[in-house]
Amino acid sequence: MKTYEYEILSFPMDRKNSLIEMQAALNAKGQIGWEVVSISSSEFANIGHTAFLKRESFEGADVGGTR
Repeated sequence: MKTYEYEILSFPMDRKNSLIEMQAALNAKGQIGWEVVSISSSEFANIGHTAFLKRESFEGADVGGTR
């Protein structure tokens, strides 16, 4: 049976480069197997965005780290 692990990232939109930084961070996560499930506006992150990611977990995998 497949199992998944999840990660939540917050991106405040308070600088000119915020979207570029968000894209770079999500691309880096994608390189190690994370997939964006959803993105929502986030008032608790200084009016920014919150991204919800998931990836398949494997027995013995380092949760939250790289495989």
